[in-house]
Amino acid sequence: MIIVNGLITIMENIKVKTAIVGIQGEESSNYKEFLELAKKKKIKILMVHAGDKIQIDKDCSISILFPNQDLINTNILNNNSIVAKFSYQSKNSQEFSILLTGDIEEIAENKLIQEYKDTNELQATVLKIAHHRL
Repeated sequence: MIIVNGLITIMENIKVKTAIVGIQGEESSNYKEFLELAKKKKIKILMVHAGDKIQIDKDCSISILFPNQDLINTNILNNNSIVAKFSYQSKNSQEFSILLTGDIEEIAENKLIQEYKDTNELQATVLKIAHHRL
């Protein structure tokens, strides 16, 4: 996970209750700064990995699809960033979902496809493409 100065600025200026963090393949100085600021601001750190589900309310949830415990060693920070699916489903409406692909690159995309090829987990109303694919 690459923590850019923008995230630190947000945390310093906007009330953040919880930060969702994936498995870290390596710890950078930015990550350490993030942890220190989170502790100082009393921001809850929620460590997640594939298979975790965060229930936001009765209609909204976030499913963590990636990474799992088997980290990718190539460009470890980008290729092991969180891939999550936000879903909204109420009794009276059709499901709406967004697949958020983090900073993953082709190697991680291929791993995701293999892991979920026999499921509908990667299907979504909206796909946020990783910026490496543009």
